[in-house]
Amino acid sequence: MSIHDDLGLALSGADINGLAHYRRALHQFQCYIEDPVASVDAALAQCPGFVMAHALKAWLHLLGTEPAALAVARACHAAAAALPANPRERGHLAAIGAVLEGRWHRAGRILEDVTIDHPQDILALQAGHIIDFCVGDSRMLRDRIARALPAWSQATPGYHAVLGMYAFGLEECGDYAKAEAAGRAGVELEPRDAWSQHAVAHVMEMQGRERDGIAWMRANVAAWSLDNFFQVHNWWHLALFHLELGEIDEVLALFDGPIHGARSTVVLDMIDASAMLWRLHLRGVDVRTRWQSVADGWLPIAQAGNYAFNDVHAAMAFVGAGRLDALEAVLSTQRAVMQGEDDNARFTREVGHPLVLAIKAYGEGRYEDTARLIRDVRSIAHRFGGSHAQRSVLDLTLLEAALRGGQHALATALVAERLTTRPHSPLTRLFQSRVEPMRKAA
Repeated sequence: MSIHDDLGLALSGADINGLAHYRRALHQFQCYIEDPVASVDAALAQCPGFVMAHALKAWLHLLGTEPAALAVARACHAAAAALPANPRERGHLAAIGAVLEGRWHRAGRILEDVTIDHPQDILALQAGHIIDFCVGDSRMLRDRIARALPAWSQATPGYHAVLGMYAFGLEECGDYAKAEAAGRAGVELEPRDAWSQHAVAHVMEMQGRERDGIAWMRANVAAWSLDNFFQVHNWWHLALFHLELGEIDEVLALFDGPIHGARSTVVLDMIDASAMLWRLHLRGVDVRTRWQSVADGWLPIAQAGNYAFNDVHAAMAFVGAGRLDALEAVLSTQRAVMQGEDDNARFTREVGHPLVLAIKAYGEGRYEDTARLIRDVRSIAHRFGGSHAQRSVLDLTLLEAALRGGQHALATALVAERLTTRPHSPLTRLFQSRVEPMRKAA
C-alpha cells in the first residue's frame, strides 16, 4: 500500500509509524522548535528506505550553513540516491546535490519547479524559502510562496508556516501592511511559529516602530523562546529595538543573557552575537571583553570558506577581539574561494571579500577606505544573503566611518537619507547632533 502524507503527497519507503515521526519532524522544522533531527532519525530507524526522511535530514544539516554538518548531508543524500524515488522526491535530491556542490541558485530553481508541480510540498517551500534568503532574492522570498497560496487554507496542516514565509517575503519586498497581517495570522494559528513571529518583528524594525516591536516580542516570550532553535535571533530582534532607542543597558543584558550567555557556537547564533557587538562597537560602547568569547566560537571555522555572509561576521569578531591572525586566515581563505566557480565564489568576490576588507580597515582606523569599500558594494550587498535588517549594519558602519573619517559631506548626506526612513529615532537624532558641527565647520 502506498503511503501518503497529510497533504496527499506520496512518500517512498515510508510506513505509518515512520510517517508519524516524519510529520513531527516537519512541524518542528516549521516552528524551529525541539529536535527535528531526533524525530527524523526515529523515522529512519523505523523505515531506513524512507526517501523524504533522508531528504529532510539533509536539509536540516544544509540550511544552517554549518561547515561540520555538510558531511551528514552528503551521507543522507547518498543513502537516498540509492533508493527508489518518485519524481518529486528526485527533485529534492537534485536540489540537495546542488547545494552540496555550492550551487545555491540552481537548488532554488529546482525546488521552484517542485513546488510549481506540487504547491503543497511544504518542505520544498521551506527549503526554497531559506535558499532565497541565503542568496538574497527578495522577490522569490515572496513569490515562491505566493504561487503556492491558492493550494492552502486554514484547514491545511502547516498553513501557519506558509503564512510566516509569505509574511517575511512581503516584508523584504517592502509590503509592510500585508506582511504584518500575514505574520500575525501565522502566530495566531501557531503561537510557537518562530518564523511568523520574526516576520512581524522585521516589519516593525523596517518601519522604525521600536516600542511596538518591544511590545510584540514581550507579549508571549515563552511561545517563541522555549526549546526553540531560532530563539537567539528573535532575542536579537528585541535587542535591536532597544539599541535604536539608545537603551544600551537593556541591550547588554540581552546580549549577556539569551543572545550569548550560553556561548553558543551554532553559526546562526554567532552571526547574531557578532552583529550585535559590532553595532555596540560602532556606538562607542566598550565591549572589548565580550568580543573574546565570540571570537573563540568563530576560530575553529575561520577557514571554512563555505558562505561569505558568515565570513563577514567572523571578521567583525576577530577585529573586535584583536585576533589579527584569525582575520588574515579569513582573508586568505576568501582569496582561495574566489578562484572557484560555485556560487559562494561569486558571493565572496562581489560582496564578502570587499566587506571583510572594509571591516579590517575600520579596525585599523582607515575610515576613508572603509567608506569607499562599503559604498562600492552597498547597492548589491543583498547578493550574499541576509535580510534588510541584518544588512543595515553596513549602513551604520558606513555612516560611522564617514563621521570618524571627517567626510562631512558624505556623513551629512547619509544622515539625510536616514531621516527619510527613521525620522523619530533617537539614533538618528544622535547622528544629526554629530554631523551638525561638521557642517558648520565646513
